[in-house]
Amino acid sequence: MNSPVEQRSENRYNCFVPVESKKGYEFDSTKTFDISRHGMGFLSLKPVAVNQKIALEIILKPNTEPVMVIGVVKWVRKIEVSNQYRVGMTFSDVISGSPARFDKYLKSKHLERKIN
Repeated sequence: MNSPVEQRSENRYNCFVPVESKKGYEFDSTKTFDISRHGMGFLSLKPVAVNQKIALEIILKPNTEPVMVIGVVKWVRKIEVSNQYRVGMTFSDVISGSPARFDKYLKSKHLERKIN
């Protein structure tokens, strides 16, 4: 799998959190890597199909309503000397929650630091 060409026009932010999934399912033991307004990257122990659609519930802060989005996998690559895959996806639709609240959150101090 070839290295992806950087195509994002917006800032990406570190976001190292585990993904909740049913035990033994495709996204079990998955962790996010970075996030932007229009997509995210994650690490997976299993390869994910390009163009696969994934429903995501993104909890911005504890005790708040999540933002529900549909993501589409754009690229997948095996990480050398590892059993993990790096996956890049874009958000195609916001199903519920406020896109403006999502934008505000990404601009806030809650994320560790911007990736240049």
